[in-house]
Amino acid sequence: MKKIIGAIVGGIIIFAWQFLTWGPLNLHKAQQQYTSKQDSILAYLGTQFSEDGAYMLPTFAPGTSKDVMEKEMKAMEGKPWAQVMYHKSMPGMNAMFMNMGRSFLVDFVVVLLLCWLLGKITSPSFGTIFMGSVGTGLIVFLNAPYMLHIWFGSYDLNAHLIDALVSWGVTGLWLGWWLRRAKR
Repeated sequence: MKKIIGAIVGGIIIFAWQFLTWGPLNLHKAQQQYTSKQDSILAYLGTQFSEDGAYMLPTFAPGTSKDVMEKEMKAMEGKPWAQVMYHKSMPGMNAMFMNMGRSFLVDFVVVLLLCWLLGKITSPSFGTIFMGSVGTGLIVFLNAPYMLHIWFGSYDLNAHLIDALVSWGVTGLWLGWWLRRAKR
């Protein structure tokens, strides 16, 4: 039961930080820049894409031979490129609430897994629990945002690092207190 309570509160901490960083603090603004041309760009994309999807521009047509790929890669060097995540329809508020619920559920499960792992350590100290939590945040950061940045050059990498350190650090403070308190 103590691990479940630890995971619920830890999930709330991470969820609350995600709300703050993507909302009021707007740390990820570099990845969501505004352009006054958004209406014309969206209208044009609507004429080019027949369905929802993620598109890498430029890329190769299916079945392109290795020789042609190498030649085209050389020709692409130094030229513009883009990734487009296209959706024909913006979801409504109900979808947002579902996404928020799923997000909290994921936060809860990840912290529960961390609590389970920490529970395998015989008498972990506050520092061990705290560093285990921060280490988990760094694993999350390195495996997803940083790895994607290596290949696709994101603009909010520092915000993701701050997210990992702050949310998992505060969660580590909570778990370090709670899990040790619960053992006494």
